[in-house]
Amino acid sequence: MAAAWLCECVRSCGTRGIIPTPLEITVLSGDNHPMRIAMLSYHTCPLATLGGKEAGGMNVYVRELVRSLGRRGVGVDVFTRSQDEHVPHVLHDLGYGNRVVHVPSGPENPLPKDDLPNYLADYVSWIKAFSEGKGLRYDVIHSHYWLSGEAALSLREDWGIPFIQMFHTLGEMKNQVARSPDETASPARLASERRLLGGADRIIASTEAELAQFRWIYRQETNKVEIIEPGVDIAHFYPIPADEAREFVEATDDRRIILFVGRIQPLKGLDSLLNAMALLYQRGQQDLHLMVIGGQPDADPGEVSEEMNRLKALTSELELEGEVTFLGRQDQDVLQYYYSAAEILVMPSHYESFGLVALEAMACGTPVVASETGGLIFLVKDGETGLHVPTAAPQALADKLQYLLENDSELRRLGEQAAKYARKFKWGRVADRMIEVYEQLAVETERAQSAGQ
Repeated sequence: MAAAWLCECVRSCGTRGIIPTPLEITVLSGDNHPMRIAMLSYHTCPLATLGGKEAGGMNVYVRELVRSLGRRGVGVDVFTRSQDEHVPHVLHDLGYGNRVVHVPSGPENPLPKDDLPNYLADYVSWIKAFSEGKGLRYDVIHSHYWLSGEAALSLREDWGIPFIQMFHTLGEMKNQVARSPDETASPARLASERRLLGGADRIIASTEAELAQFRWIYRQETNKVEIIEPGVDIAHFYPIPADEAREFVEATDDRRIILFVGRIQPLKGLDSLLNAMALLYQRGQQDLHLMVIGGQPDADPGEVSEEMNRLKALTSELELEGEVTFLGRQDQDVLQYYYSAAEILVMPSHYESFGLVALEAMACGTPVVASETGGLIFLVKDGETGLHVPTAAPQALADKLQYLLENDSELRRLGEQAAKYARKFKWGRVADRMIEVYEQLAVETERAQSAGQ
């Protein structure tokens, strides 16, 4: 085997049949050094605050996966592009010796996404110099999003090790739901995704829906694809008594809270939710308060996004100013209070590859009303943990919300089942499955190298 489980306490307890806990286990590579992963997240840092322009489910995924891998003795360095010269280049914020490495690649400040490919060569060169200077040897490269995949192709050639690719969102799917040229994926991205689907040693898909997209939209063979659903931290996201959660989020009146959490982008469909709220008010449902987490609503005028300005103007047009609160970005450490305070989480997205926000809300016992698209079809069980609604259909969304708000027993049933269902999605399970893939790749690489000698 190219990897093996080794209990650090084997001398003292190995002969007594004691089963080690995950914290006592180290994963070893084929030549008996602890397994180490180079994880690439070029365009966004896993430590970024949720709801920012480029901070969403992928940030949570990388952060929580790395923490769970660390608990199992797998060493990980996460390489991300430095966006602030005042932040140290190496941070040990992920625990267990695992690091976030901020790589100088062009100007150390946020850049338009279209400019990022220009600095990939700098990113790759710095990573190689870092690993050489530290005397590091990695066993597998794990890249997230297409830009990181391009870097992985180059590093694999130099290091002679395999790489795993995750896309999180696909360009072709983005183009299918885009409502303006500004929302479409670039030709370079589309070409890269096809190249990576053919060139990566393994592809990780979040759901059967993503697997089908590889096969039918990209016309790619899928024998290299492993389906590993993301997880949720059930020690952090769990049902909090509503009165305690409402006090924390400063819900000082008796209005029922509808919640949106996500990036402020047209793809997220927040305009559909605003229109649905206006319809509910017209129908006499006056006791509602929509809380929107994401974006920077109170930034200087020149820094507020075009989409935020559009949504605030729509809020005014619909006469919802006192009924909608734009809360801006919120730290992951407080989201459980918002989920628990809310009656319903709404995900009106035009597309979601998975939908980690929905899973977090369900873990808190909050039912989800979600667009019938992408991974949300699989994650939110219609009539069991929440309800499905067509995309871009405000009236249908209003109907589903009204049904739940007028049926407390149904709302309670869905919330209880959602919390029970979410407990199946533990990050430890995700880490264990990922380690299996790392081990398989290490075995294949070792065999190929031995055959070539």
